[in-house]
Amino acid sequence: MIPRPSLSLGIEEEYQIIDPETREMRSFITQFIGDDGKVIMVERDLKPELHQSMVELGTPVCPTVDDLKNELIQQRSFLINLAEQKGLRVVAAATHPFSRWLDQPVTPLPRYQGVLDDMQMLAQRLLIFGMHVHVGIEDRAFAVDCMNVVRYMLPHLLALSTSSPFWLGRKTGLKSYRALIFEDFPRSGVPELCRSVSDWDNLINTLVNTGCVPDGSKIWWDARPHHKYPTLEFRACDICTRVDEAIALAALMQAIVLWLWKM
Repeated sequence: MIPRPSLSLGIEEEYQIIDPETREMRSFITQFIGDDGKVIMVERDLKPELHQSMVELGTPVCPTVDDLKNELIQQRSFLINLAEQKGLRVVAAATHPFSRWLDQPVTPLPRYQGVLDDMQMLAQRLLIFGMHVHVGIEDRAFAVDCMNVVRYMLPHLLALSTSSPFWLGRKTGLKSYRALIFEDFPRSGVPELCRSVSDWDNLINTLVNTGCVPDGSKIWWDARPHHKYPTLEFRACDICTRVDEAIALAALMQAIVLWLWKM
């Protein structure tokens, strides 16, 4: 019998940093990068993103939904306070209504310069903000099986999270324009079918051995077994504007995994 997964939870969110006067996006993360190129220690683990006006934060591993909610509230509060110290504000939405991607400076770190060199304009245009939810699954075979089955549910999860109807000052007519922007990236969207752990490992090894990717972190599917942690990572969602909505979606993903395990 497949061992019961731990169903631990974690959320990573990407936030917009905004000038409170102009409402335009503003460079922020470079204020916390030292001369050695490393992020200066702050209370929580700030993660730079491709654009200087984007910041990513992730919660610790949480055993329960209640713990996750407390951590996410603390995470958002921490970033809001940190931005306010710099005279800036934080927005949780998957696209900015009018800031232009062409005007956003790229974070001056080799990792992001490499992405820009590889993807060119596709990377520079990636001014989008998502929410990634990790659900703890220790059995790799079950994680791959879950990925296969949840492919059907990913559009439904995206529909519950949408927060990006605007792009470059225009109403797009879509609830999630972020999802459309990200489709241009390779190895994105709904996962391919992997019938076993061997299928999954063969896919990663083939891509690595042919020089297409350095490791499994460059598989950007909407759901994937994480390359480092024993989790299934759900990547389809826009960042939610409200904490309660983010927590409800994370709990739903946890429930889906448990339901599949019981089946």
